[in-house]
Amino acid sequence: MKNALKFYIDGKWVEPSTTATVDVINPSNEEPCAKIAMGTAADVDKAVKAARKAFPGFMAMSKKDRLDLLNAVIAQYEKRIDDLADAISQEMGAPLPFAKDSQVGIGMAHLKKMAETLKNFEFEKAKGTAMIRREPIGVVGLITPWNWPLNQITCKVAPALAAGCTMVLKPSEVAPLNAIIFAEIMDAAGVPAGVFNLVNGDGPTVGQAMSSHPDIDMMSFTGSTRAGILVAKAAADTVKRVCQELGGKSANILFPDVDLEMAVTKGVAGCYGNSGQSCNAPTRMFVPREHMSAAAKYAKAAAEKFVVGAADAKGTMLGPVVSQVQFDKIQNLIESGIKEGADLVTGGPGRPSGLNRGYYVKPTVFANVQPHMRIAQEEIFGPVLSIIGYDALDDAISEANNTVYGLASYLQAKDRAKAREVAKLMRSGNVYINYPTWDAGLPFGGYKQSGNGREYAEYGLEDFTEIKGIAGYEAA
Repeated sequence: MKNALKFYIDGKWVEPSTTATVDVINPSNEEPCAKIAMGTAADVDKAVKAARKAFPGFMAMSKKDRLDLLNAVIAQYEKRIDDLADAISQEMGAPLPFAKDSQVGIGMAHLKKMAETLKNFEFEKAKGTAMIRREPIGVVGLITPWNWPLNQITCKVAPALAAGCTMVLKPSEVAPLNAIIFAEIMDAAGVPAGVFNLVNGDGPTVGQAMSSHPDIDMMSFTGSTRAGILVAKAAADTVKRVCQELGGKSANILFPDVDLEMAVTKGVAGCYGNSGQSCNAPTRMFVPREHMSAAAKYAKAAAEKFVVGAADAKGTMLGPVVSQVQFDKIQNLIESGIKEGADLVTGGPGRPSGLNRGYYVKPTVFANVQPHMRIAQEEIFGPVLSIIGYDALDDAISEANNTVYGLASYLQAKDRAKAREVAKLMRSGNVYINYPTWDAGLPFGGYKQSGNGREYAEYGLEDFTEIKGIAGYEAA
């Protein structure tokens, strides 16, 4: 990759301020697949100055011109789909078909949805004799994670472009290659110099410099709750807006009337998607206590159908988790589940048979999990499902809400009217009834320690704007 050791600043690929680099590790084999440059505060400052210089001109660009620009990005993205899929498959271990269809596909969905949103979005509305305007907030800092990298890049960059903001992107140093290709896409699309800038680096250095920079007006961060708190603290001194999409421990409540086998089987698949590395994964499955044995049997059958293997191996359904750090964390939590007395239904500690190198985790199911156990409280971020019994539906609702997180809730029921009533009681930013199709037009974000602000479609676009009231705009 020709630009891996450079940053994209002010419309050009430039040399970093230092020679520091880091290897990008392929989690399928634990071998380096690339090397990237690591930025410093000086690189951030250079990128912010470019973004600040470009802002007045880009802010003044017409909505039509910004829409044309978004469509140009979409056209260039289409040309690089295979390159993006190959990069994601190598750097984060996603099986190649999943990398192309889901990881890359979701990025395209966000770009297209934002173009559709911008076309119909009203930046000005009359209110009596006043005018209410939405204007771009300014220079924005974007920090994105490794688990759904293009999802988070596109659902931040697209609304920033649509709003008229200029930006500095810091992708995860664990999976940065797709972001470098994305910068090449932005360049090929003709994005004006300084509007989009890319600086690679780690959180304590580049992330901290962005969050505290006085000329960045907003930080949009996706990652762990722990890191999100650090971003917010660093941003506080300059009173910049901070929008965060953080961790989750999503509940999946199976109502007493549900088709148990179908609901459990789909629930396992939802938990294991992306090797369990999704912040909104339904990792806590609540079932009527009298159905615990049957639910465990169905979950075991479903889990054991998942073929674990290298991202480029034919038939792989579940690739490795992304890093040694993640692997060790997951193993520790699996061990804790056993020690705390949950019933290990399938999976467990260690790598699957025959996979001695690579960060592979056995598809794991625990039954008779108690709500106080670590596996029921902590975000595992791996293919580990906890099945929790309940006596009454009200108890399940209460326990599902009894967590510091509030990103998503899942409800499975034949009685859809009852599910709609329960959806109102869930303390989460999203509720999914009966495993619906994903929708790029819905707001995405969480309650409590799962974050603040919303992403996707007009909800994301609004977060990148300031509201201005102009009184006396029309004569009384």
